[in-house]
Amino acid sequence: MAPSWDRLLSEYGSRIKVSYRMGGLLPSWKHYEDATHSISRPSQMGPEWMHAAEISGGSINSQVWVTDPPASSYPACIAVKAVQLQSERFTGMFLRLLRRAVMEDGKNIARTDILLDISWQLHDAYSDFNLFRFRDDLMGDAGKEAFGKDLQEAKYLGISRFPTLVIRREDDSKVMVTGYQTYESLRSCLGITV
Repeated sequence: MAPSWDRLLSEYGSRIKVSYRMGGLLPSWKHYEDATHSISRPSQMGPEWMHAAEISGGSINSQVWVTDPPASSYPACIAVKAVQLQSERFTGMFLRLLRRAVMEDGKNIARTDILLDISWQLHDAYSDFNLFRFRDDLMGDAGKEAFGKDLQEAKYLGISRFPTLVIRREDDSKVMVTGYQTYESLRSCLGITV
């Protein structure tokens, strides 16, 4: 959904307030099973990513699931929260860097060294991003606690599939959408008319 989401933000970003929450799709492969897509081990994820590339038009390198599969999505989620603890304005860029690292460059974003490398890329874009604080929040309790709050919120809202967007409109009504969305459907959910 990244191309649709990025387009929406580039065209309407000034009208949208975004606050990212992490859902932790993959705690570990030991107990993971996606019955909808028949996935229970890393090598089965590659075909799903190929399908995602086909429907989204995005560039996806599925080889990571054969060469160096992430053991969990939790480390990357904790890294996002460690970034967000500094400033929400860093978060979208960090997510894009993470997505590029795993989906295009085939890097295992469950590895701490990869997450630290990506944080340097973020620092290149935002000189006020504090690399030392990021490392401390990633390796210490702050990032884990922030991620734990997101997991509790997802459970409270009944969110079990990803991506899920919880959209609060200008009239304060809420809409929850799950799964791949086109640009047009995202714009419609937000109540944006052309």
